[in-house]
Amino acid sequence: MVGRVVWVVDGDTIHVRIGSWLEKVRYIGVNAPEIPHPDVRGWRDGGTKAQAVNLQLVVRATVWLELDARLRDIHGRLLAYAWLERSGARVMANGEMIRLGYAQTMTIPPNVRYQSLFLKLQREAREASQGLWAEE
Repeated sequence: MVGRVVWVVDGDTIHVRIGSWLEKVRYIGVNAPEIPHPDVRGWRDGGTKAQAVNLQLVVRATVWLELDARLRDIHGRLLAYAWLERSGARVMANGEMIRLGYAQTMTIPPNVRYQSLFLKLQREAREASQGLWAEE
């Protein structure tokens, strides 16, 4: 499924125009801090930072949405791995948010296709004090 990102809600949710309809897409395997939490420090305080990183990564980009076993969450959002072209290579927004340190791995079976990759990226980001890990 291919679409165009038209809105970035936060660090793990985007709106994608697919043909004539708009889908609210939640990245599979990723959890970014919520917006806003001005009274809580650390990860929870990083919601606007995570949103800004996701915005830089995907705004107005064409994305290829890869689905997994469960298609929607309890809020009706489409669950997907969002792939896009960056510098001539295809990258997954879900993994990039973790690699850059602005999201954590959140595994909810049965959608576990990239769990090992996400855990590896998270460990590397944390060890390198990337993104919000630097604020711990």
